[in-house]
Amino acid sequence: MGAALRVLRHGDRDLVASWPEEGPVPHYSGTLLAPWPNRLARGRYTFQGDRFEVPINEPERGHALHGLVAFAGWELVELLTVEDDHGFARLAHTIEPSPGYPFRLALQVRYALGAGGLATTLTAENIGDRPAPYGCGPHPWLIADGGPEEGWELDLPAARVLRTDEVLIPTTLEPVDGTPYDFRDPRPLGATAIDEAFTGLATGPDGLARVRLRGPQGGIQIAWDAATMPWVQVCTGTGFGHRGIAVEPMTCPPDAFNTGTDLVVLDPGGKHEVTWTISVL
Repeated sequence: MGAALRVLRHGDRDLVASWPEEGPVPHYSGTLLAPWPNRLARGRYTFQGDRFEVPINEPERGHALHGLVAFAGWELVELLTVEDDHGFARLAHTIEPSPGYPFRLALQVRYALGAGGLATTLTAENIGDRPAPYGCGPHPWLIADGGPEEGWELDLPAARVLRTDEVLIPTTLEPVDGTPYDFRDPRPLGATAIDEAFTGLATGPDGLARVRLRGPQGGIQIAWDAATMPWVQVCTGTGFGHRGIAVEPMTCPPDAFNTGTDLVVLDPGGKHEVTWTISVL
């Protein structure tokens, strides 16, 4: 279901929020988001002069949320495990043309477990006959340790935050300076409620952006190439009653099908690939 990452543990530590094997999947936990991440305003967009509408799945706000594959069936096409500490699984799913998204994309995801953590690679190929708009990202709810989220320290190396209106559609891109969303110097979350997209990501010498959560008993990080995924959505889940902090690297911001900001356009035969890694601290 959604090629979702349901369980990830290190020793006796849960690293991501989980759920029963029989489901349901709560709050998109561990799912993959494509062909768009986050919200598509009112489920409508125009691409190359044609107007399209996709089904609304966030009726309380009136938007199309998190793409078309988060709750789709994916096929396991390759699996290798070596004892308990390393191996990989590869799954595949094809987005077939529909009235709202008349494009055909072949998706593959590879989960590879090793000493450095869990590396996930998502690949999309346009196997149709016309250019296709595209964006993607994951939706893990990360867990730093067994304590409450308010006591976790957030390290978020982002210089700009995308502000939204009352239904969470982007309005302005602003510096984080002087706002509650400046976590470039790591500090405890406390009572800060976050459900924002960030960009202007600082990277290490390897070009990777890293968001870290630390608690008194441990920590976790997610790392990715900021050149291919220049955005990250962070959600504290305030009011959800859900465990963890959602940290979602994204190729584009919310509503990119309408704004065009960092939108990927896949020509027929074109491919797009991104990788992110979850590891312990």
